[in-house]
Amino acid sequence: MPAVKRFFSAFFFSVLAATWALVGTANADDSASEFSNQDLVNVDVITSEGQFTLQLRPDVAPDTVANFLEYVRSGFYQGTVFHRVIPGFMIQGGGFTEQLQRKQPRPPIRNEASRSLPNLRGTLAMARTNAPDSATAQFFVNLTDNDFLNLSQRSAGYAVFGKVISGMGAIDAIANVKTGSRQGMNDVPLQAITIESISVVETMTP
Repeated sequence: MPAVKRFFSAFFFSVLAATWALVGTANADDSASEFSNQDLVNVDVITSEGQFTLQLRPDVAPDTVANFLEYVRSGFYQGTVFHRVIPGFMIQGGGFTEQLQRKQPRPPIRNEASRSLPNLRGTLAMARTNAPDSATAQFFVNLTDNDFLNLSQRSAGYAVFGKVISGMGAIDAIANVKTGSRQGMNDVPLQAITIESISVVETMTP
């Protein structure tokens, strides 16, 4: 079964079973769209596979960024894993412990998918169910340009709210780990990829 079809099969199974879903870099290969420097927030993520830095866009997706930062500052993400990894597509995390126990999130937020921030390689987006306004804590990093995830006349899209600005090598390392099936979930790394710490490191203003 092709990887993307396998992903969506696992995705909808996960939605029904656990009410969760989805799902260098823009800085190294310039494949991600250019962002303005207005009100950017940088977040450092240290994982068991290395470190990367995210740059968030509250000027374009304010509710999404505020939601993400609340999870960051509360320590919600510490000890969670990247539980779905599909090479050539995306890596997804932020919702499960190393034992694949689902963490209890806050209420869902509105979908802020925007045509100005498409799902390009290195961008950070919110995972959700097939209901547009269902994103909570889970997020994913695009490993390639995933045009079919963008806002369009046919799709509500998946909200991009930032990008990887350094450490895309760590993202690609995660993408290359061996995966399998665990506890009814597909594409799970056989060796847990854990978020050891995540913190806001810088706020930039013009």
